[in-house]
Formats: sequence, structure tokens, C-alpha cells
Amino acid sequence: MATREELEAAVQRVNSLPSTPGTSDMLALYALYKQATVGDVTGSRPGMLDVRGRAKWDAWAAKKGMSREAAGDAYLALATRLGA
Repeated sequence: MATREELEAAVQRVNSLPSTPGTSDMLALYALYKQATVGDVTGSRPGMLDVRGRAKWDAWAAKKGMSREAAGDAYLALATRLGA
């Protein structure tokens, strides 16, 4: 089970990677971080003209029901796989 400190350290490592991960990895990182820190998605789905916001909301919504602990562990695993 990832602690809040481990999660935040992983975020810093991901942010300092020499190259930005691909879009699908970035969406997965976003969704896992939000699920680990906030829980299930909140608010309404952004409109179709907000392509970025809609993609982020959809990625987070796909994690609905995942426990915060599992999401934190998955974030750490993905960050490690990306070399962070």
C-alpha cells in the first residue's frame, strides 16, 4: 500500500522525466492519481468541445470503484515502468 509521501515522491519523479510520457500513459497517471487522492470521479462530464477535459474525465471515470490504495499502488507501478 502506497503512502501519501510515496505517491507525491513518484509524482515528482514523473514530472522530472527527461521526456514526457505518451498521451495514454499521461491519462493513466492522471486517472490513477485522482482516484488515489480524491476517489471516484465527481462532477459532470465536460462538453465535446473540451477535448482535453473530456479525455481526463473519461480516464478518471474508468477507474470508478477502484480503491484509493489500489490506485496508489498502480500509480507507483506505472511510474516505475516509465523510469521514474
